[in-house]
Amino acid sequence: MRNNIILPLICLSLFIGACKKDFGNLNNATVQDFIANATAGELNNLVSGTESGLRTNLALYLDDCGTIGRELYHFSPSEPRYVTDLLGANGAALSNSNFYIVNPWASRYQVVKNCNVLIESATHSKTITAAQRAGYIGFAQTIKAYQLLLCLNLTDTNGIRVNVGDPANLGPFVSYTAGLAAISSLLDSGQTQLTNASVAFTLAGFGNYSDAPGLVKFNRALAARVDVYRSNWSQALADLNGSFLHLNGALSDGVFHVFGTGSGDKLNSFFIPQNTTGEVRVAHPSYAADILAGDDRIGKATHRTSGTASLNGLASDRDVWVYTSSTAPIPIIRNEELILIYAETNIQLSHFPDAINALNVIRAAHNLTPYSGPVTQGALTSEMLYQRRYSLYCEGHRWIDLRRYNLLNTLPIDRSGDQVWSAFPIPVSETAN
Repeated sequence: MRNNIILPLICLSLFIGACKKDFGNLNNATVQDFIANATAGELNNLVSGTESGLRTNLALYLDDCGTIGRELYHFSPSEPRYVTDLLGANGAALSNSNFYIVNPWASRYQVVKNCNVLIESATHSKTITAAQRAGYIGFAQTIKAYQLLLCLNLTDTNGIRVNVGDPANLGPFVSYTAGLAAISSLLDSGQTQLTNASVAFTLAGFGNYSDAPGLVKFNRALAARVDVYRSNWSQALADLNGSFLHLNGALSDGVFHVFGTGSGDKLNSFFIPQNTTGEVRVAHPSYAADILAGDDRIGKATHRTSGTASLNGLASDRDVWVYTSSTAPIPIIRNEELILIYAETNIQLSHFPDAINALNVIRAAHNLTPYSGPVTQGALTSEMLYQRRYSLYCEGHRWIDLRRYNLLNTLPIDRSGDQVWSAFPIPVSETAN
């Protein structure tokens, strides 16, 4: 995807963080003139810059979730904190000033700021139709909700800022529960806008979901994810019905972050070739140890032919092999996750036949026989979490899933003195305000 950041405003907005001192000054005539009457072309450039910004520090977010969730080790000779701080080694604590929280947090709020500018610019534009205006606003609200959710996934009970529209008067931090409610409300507002919209812009990673009806389905898919985080099971089913869920559809169908080698584009920085030495991402040993015989998802963690990789008392003989090239896409959300959300929701509603049917779709797709275990909520929940672990490996879910079910204490402790964190601290740039 080409990064079409052309206007000065767009360049500026991509470097705006959540804290006051990082916003920069938008109160100048050029920016205000732009906001007052942006053309469709200018708005489209802002959409492109927003989509591009989604990828910034995404690999670091996956490292954060994957390391604490004991999915992977990131061995970096130049950066030991991947295997010290993130694993709580020798009494280490998560710092509120280190790259692993400051960088992904700032990147997500940079996109939130872009979305706010896009909403304001579309609202005041005199050169677009009402339906086009609804398209820009609905897209921006949907992406803004997604970015806020990623921040909340990291900080959990420490909360997030939701209201950051005015750099000089940032809203307060809200709790995890209130944050999820605000994100859900934002998605609902985005759905309303998109239902009455036409799309005048091009999106790179959205495939069949690039037009207004498709963006509604994407919006509802994200809403269903938020619903299960809120234990709002009936609403999750309703939102799944409006999404692109298809029990018999391709598991890979969905919306993705895409990468390219063109000028101004970005590469997938999570990708590391197999069997390298030095900078490597390797699978946590429990990935292969816990997988069922015949499960083809073992292919996401391939044997290293160059020998076991090790660092700081940790070792693995399997490379992470989920993203197999520097241009491999990274999912935002796809049908396989929606099928698993459908299974989870039906388990919690005691609709066990529907849940088992969905779980068997996943099992069959990965060379497993139909589910034959106990038909109880507890047993089916364990089965669902197993399937999520292996289907969504290195997509940023396992740590959050086990936290949602109060199962972080089941994660392996790799070295004596290691810890399993439940949340990142709020970045120091925020606490200093």
